[in-house]
Amino acid sequence: MTEQEIRTAFVNCTKGEAKRLAVPRDLAERPWEDVDFLGWRDPRAPDRAYLAAEMDGRPVAVALRSPGTAARQARRAMCSLCLTTHTGGVSLMIAPRAGRSGQQGDSVGTYICDDLACSLYVRGKKPAGAGARLPESLTLEEKIERTVANLRAFLAKVTAG
Repeated sequence: MTEQEIRTAFVNCTKGEAKRLAVPRDLAERPWEDVDFLGWRDPRAPDRAYLAAEMDGRPVAVALRSPGTAARQARRAMCSLCLTTHTGGVSLMIAPRAGRSGQQGDSVGTYICDDLACSLYVRGKKPAGAGARLPESLTLEEKIERTVANLRAFLAKVTAG
């Protein structure tokens, strides 16, 4: 995905907001073969995060908010997308719904890895710490499919007007 494709893919913020938000500058260096979605935090506003993925053959991006670092508790929690557990490394991420309902304050929330590196945790490309991945009989491909299905379900809730 290019920076322009990402900016035009946002469904839950205005065109002006999408134009002003910080998009990662290292898009060309990202390990695209190992990621199911692009997730990043705004370096100028750590409570803001963004997620971009392909859904039904087109890019979809959403703006997210999370509690500040002071509001996070150092307790063990599980990411709703990749099912990785972290101590203090999972946050409730809240996305305004797309369209009129989002403009009226309706939102959807889910627990996601703070660094939005779910794809790398599932594939074992990024260590999540001892006990972070529960033993499963699923194949790697099945775990990836489950993560993508969880992501699509979350995006469907955000885009449902």
